[in-house]
Amino acid sequence: MPDQQTILVVDDEQDLLDLIEYNLNKEGFDVLKAEDGKEGIEMARKHNPNLMLLDIMMPKMDGMEVVERMRDDAQLKHTPIIFLTARGDEKTEIEGLDKGGDDYITKPISTTKLISRIKAVLRRFEETEEMTNKIDVHDIIIDKDRYIVTQGEEEYQLPRKEFELLYFLASRKGKVMDRQTLLNHVWGDNVYVVDRTVDVHVRKIREKLGKEYIETVKGVGYRFKE
Repeated sequence: MPDQQTILVVDDEQDLLDLIEYNLNKEGFDVLKAEDGKEGIEMARKHNPNLMLLDIMMPKMDGMEVVERMRDDAQLKHTPIIFLTARGDEKTEIEGLDKGGDDYITKPISTTKLISRIKAVLRRFEETEEMTNKIDVHDIIIDKDRYIVTQGEEEYQLPRKEFELLYFLASRKGKVMDRQTLLNHVWGDNVYVVDRTVDVHVRKIREKLGKEYIETVKGVGYRFKE
C-alpha cells in the first residue's frame, strides 16, 4: 500500500480516538479525528481520506446516517467505511453493511486486529479500483463510477451491496463463484454473515433486472451468464 494513507476516525470516545491515532501513526498512516457524525462528514469532504473508521452511536448524527449521506454524495460514495461499534447484534451489523459499510467490527478489539482489518479493506478496495469501472454485458451497462446499472432506457441505482455483488459476478462472467467467495469479496472475509445473505441479494437483483443474467449453480453458488 502507498505510504501516508489517511484514515479518518469518527468516534465520541476521546480516549479511544487517541489510542487508535497512536497505533495507526506507528503503522505509517496519517490520522484525522472527529467526535460526531456531522463533523465526520465535513472532514471527509475536506480531506478525502483513504478510509473512514466509524462509530454508530454518536451525537448530532449517528453512524448509519453518516453512511447513507456519504453513499449519496458523489465525492464520498466510494470511500471505504469500517464500522467500529459496541453494537454487536446481527440485525444492526447487516443493516450497516447493506447501507454501504465495507466491514463491521464490534468493540472491544485489539489494535493489532483492528489494523489488520483496516489493511484488508484497503487492499480489497485497491484491487477493485484496478478493474475497469464500466462493464458492458448483454443489454446492461454496470457503471462503477456512478453506481448505476443501465438496462435499455432504464437506470437503476442499486443498494451498494447489490451493486457490488452484480459487478463482481459480471466482471467474472462465465465463472462459477461459490457463496463463500462472494461473501469474502463483497462483504469481507472478517464479516460474519451467513450464506443466505448472498441468496437474498441475488433475489433482489433478479427482481429489478430480471432472472436472465445470474444463474444458480445448484449446490455451489452463482454464475453470470456468458
